[in-house]
This record gives sequence, structure tokens and C-alpha cells, in this order.
Amino acid sequence: MRAVTGLSVLVLGAGGIGHAVVTGLETGIDRVDPFRDMKNRPQGGRGTNLLLVGTDGRDRITPEEKEKYRLGGVPCNCTDTLMLVHLSADKKRASVVSLPRDSYAEVPAHKDLTTGKTHASHPVKLNAAYAEGGPGLTVRTVEHMTGVKIDHYLEVDFTSFMKTVDTLGGVRICTPRPLKDSYTGLDLAAGPHDLSGGQALQFVRSRHVDGASDLGRMQRQQKFLASLIERATGSGVLLNPVKFRDVTSTVLGSVRADKGFGTEQMLELGRAMRGFTPASSEFASVPLGDVSYPVKGVGSTVKWDEPKADRLFQALRDDKPLAPERPAAPRPKAVRVDVPPERIRVQVYNGTTKDGLGKAVDDALRATGFDTSRTPVNADSRDLGRTLIAYDPRWDRSAKSLAEALPGAELREVTGQGATLKVTAGADFAKVRPVRAEETEQGEFSTVTGDQVACP
Repeated sequence: MRAVTGLSVLVLGAGGIGHAVVTGLETGIDRVDPFRDMKNRPQGGRGTNLLLVGTDGRDRITPEEKEKYRLGGVPCNCTDTLMLVHLSADKKRASVVSLPRDSYAEVPAHKDLTTGKTHASHPVKLNAAYAEGGPGLTVRTVEHMTGVKIDHYLEVDFTSFMKTVDTLGGVRICTPRPLKDSYTGLDLAAGPHDLSGGQALQFVRSRHVDGASDLGRMQRQQKFLASLIERATGSGVLLNPVKFRDVTSTVLGSVRADKGFGTEQMLELGRAMRGFTPASSEFASVPLGDVSYPVKGVGSTVKWDEPKADRLFQALRDDKPLAPERPAAPRPKAVRVDVPPERIRVQVYNGTTKDGLGKAVDDALRATGFDTSRTPVNADSRDLGRTLIAYDPRWDRSAKSLAEALPGAELREVTGQGATLKVTAGADFAKVRPVRAEETEQGEFSTVTGDQVACP
């Protein structure tokens, strides 16, 4: 997912190091003019909008790297990743919206780059716009779909992605469950990992680690991007002129950008974004209405939920945050689990002679998000010393998530018990520990902020 490398250009520009360090770096940028001859464009709003495009270019990757990271095959000359980034007018917030590459789109009339033929407007998958008309048609198509005026265009490939991560010294990713994908070679155990550039590329490209395909991949890309921001802003890179120049020159050496994105723009962003942190970023995906929308001659596409998508892009045009307002009081730090607690049904039993313990456990689990029955009952035997979680092995992931909320509890398989987990509170019960799922959804646009998805 090379678009995250493009965003690192903006993050690295937040160092405010000065004109002397940045001057000259823009000479390494390959220039493109995606706005040439564009007419009937949306009106500009407050803030700055950038279209970040990751292509599958791999010309400069060594044969050894291609084999190690499963980068064989013929490039499709299409966009592998598209992200719309809105930098607020006060430069205190970055809103990143992932645009599914298989989105149903209608490209405007244009001349095909490959054949030279003129085409009328027709339906395609969004990533095909680049193959037919390059950056210009991609920008026109995205503007038509979103109503958001694009101010700058950044395009990066596999090579710049890998080199940027390596120059930063790697990026830390945390995952509550093992991730394995035979297509990309990704193989991560549960827990924290410091990924090299090649490993990070496997992480953000993988589409076969779960049933969510591209949608799950976009969530992993957002998690990676939050971790990249945390690494760049927390490692001293932005305050070290030598390291800053090394990283920035690596990024810009394989970036294509519009002619208007240069030294002054980088410095302007840098001066305004010195206080940028993972919490300053928010990540959302376009709300979807149909994830398998058939189109004749195109195949299965992803159809947006138009009313919700319109509200999302209106918020960008109005320079409003996408994430709901955070509570004034800090929430207790939650342990990350695989299954969201609201999807786990729980029946509580009191396994002691202590009156009211069952209700106290039920209330605490419900307050943490679990779907409890609200009718705790006394167990047949009331001399239990250790809290017990009984579960059907078909719901073992739910049981493990519940166990994180009840540290020290015993897990016991009960074949045929069904989807409801049974918690029998023992004399050892002290409290329920807050938990939350890895992919925390918030608000209408399922928005998360960077500090919610980066490693704790």
C-alpha cells in the first residue's frame, strides 16, 4: 500500500526544520500534471485535499526481493490503493478516507492512454481509471464521485514504500491474532512485531487473512499508517536535520506529484503541523451499500451507500471532523481482543454465597460492552473458588476475548453449549477489565483515530 508512503511526505514535512534542509529535495520528484484541461471541477472548501495513489510498479525491486515478498507477475498499470486525505484549515487534523479499489465508478469521457481512442463515459472499477487515463482521469473520476476538489496529487510505488519504512528503522504493528497469507507470504504470530519495509509491504497488501478481503486490507492499511505516524513523530526523525533529509529524500526519490507540490508547500504544512500526533489523525472508509454489485462487462464491484457517502464527503468539504467527539474524561485503557464484546452473549451465574455478586459481574460486563442477559442466577453449587467461563469450542475466539475481561478465570470447553457463554463468578472475582476489539468502529463512518489503532 504505497499511498501511506505518500502521506509520510506530509508527516515528515511537519518537522518545521527549515528551508535550508528541504530546499533541493523537490528536485527528486517526478512531476505530473493531473489537472491539465480539467473543467467543471467542484468548488474548493476549507483546508487542503490530497489524493494519494499507490501503484503496483515494481521495476526497481531486485529479483531476490520479488521472490521473498511474492511480488511476481505482470503489473496491472492500475492503482493498488487510493486514499483521499483532508488536512484541516487549522492544520490540527488529518482525515484519511480509504476508497476501495473495486468501487463502482463511471469515468468521464476521455482518450485512452494505451490505444489513443476516445471513449465516452462508461462504468469501471475505480482502480481501472488510472490504466485508461493515468493520473488525470483518476483525479477527474474521484472528484466526480466525491464532489471534493483535489488540491494535490501524490503517487508512489512498491520501492518507495519499502525504502521509507527501512529508513525509519521499521514500524511496530500489534495484532491480537495470527495473520497468515500464502499469496503475499505474510506470517505473523499474535502480538507485537517490528516490521521491515518488505514485511510491512506484505502486511498492507494481504487480502486473504480473513473473509473481509479488500475491506479488511484497508483496515490493516489504516493501522499501519497510524503506526507510521507514531514512528515518525515519536522517534526524533522530525527534529534531526540529517535523519529528516535521509528519510525525505528516500520518499521523494520515487514519488510522482503535481507541479504545485513543492518546497514552499512542504514548509507551510510543516510549520502548521509541528504538534501532529497519531491522535491528530482519523481514518474512515467510504460507507458501502453492496459489496458484490454486478456490472455487465466489468464484473463484481463495490457499490457505495450514496446517502452516507454524500454526508461523509460533505463533512470533508465543510472541514468537519469525521470521528465523533471524544469524551472529556479519559477512558480506562482497554485490552485489545479479537471479537468485539458487543457480539458476545453472556449468561452470568453466582458461584458463591455472596449475595449480589452475580448482578455485580453482569453489570460490569455489560458496562464493558458485553451482551449480558441482565438476569444473573445462582449456580447449583455455590462454593466456587475460581471464576469459570464455559464455552462451546465453536465460539473459542469469543471465549478468549471474554477471558481477557476476566483475568485469572478458568476456560472450560462444553461441546454443544451454543453461542451463549456462561460465566460462573467465583470467590476470586475482583473486577472486570475493559476490552475492545482491534478494529474499533465509531460513528456513522466507522472512524477511528490514530492513537486507537497504533500499538499501545
